[in-house]
Amino acid sequence: MTVSRLALGLTAVTLLLATTQAHADDNPTQPPDTAPSAGASVKIDPTDPDLKLPEGATLAAPKVLDIKSVVEDQSGDERREDTNADVTFALQAEVLFSKDSAKLSDDAKARIATIADEIRKQNATQIRVFGFTDNLGSSGHGIILSKQRADAVQAVLDQDLNDPNVTFEVRGYGEQFPIADNSTEEGRRKNRRVEVTFPRTQG
Repeated sequence: MTVSRLALGLTAVTLLLATTQAHADDNPTQPPDTAPSAGASVKIDPTDPDLKLPEGATLAAPKVLDIKSVVEDQSGDERREDTNADVTFALQAEVLFSKDSAKLSDDAKARIATIADEIRKQNATQIRVFGFTDNLGSSGHGIILSKQRADAVQAVLDQDLNDPNVTFEVRGYGEQFPIADNSTEEGRRKNRRVEVTFPRTQG
């Protein structure tokens, strides 16, 4: 009888510990998908066979994480994004064109010349020029206007670069792929843009 009571007592303690452990992760200050830090360092046995690769196994190839750097001027008229692979310039449509127009301003040509300088610096020969609009007006009109604006930027880039090895991919996406909320004028202004993207080769 005493042994049974002792066994029952041990079972209750085990259940209590298991319940406590089950709730240990319910810490409201703990970020999701992270484990609480241990209170004491854990000793690791370097001779443990589970810590060694099986014979003939190899480690996976190292992978460089794609890190993005975004720089936007104070007015929000121009944004530059750098990743390990690409450089993207996004120019607001109001800086480049009059309302509902695809004719470039003189100021726009100076900004595009700066992008051409960076393309030369990166020795890039494949360039994407994509146009975008907000969601006002018809979808069809937005696609046509965004393509006309992308064509206008591409023409100036082509003239500035004057390089027969450079190829362009030019598209107009209209209201697709917004980068901001179209329910506000500030957001719509960000969405009305032309993006120029090319491979990054220099640091």
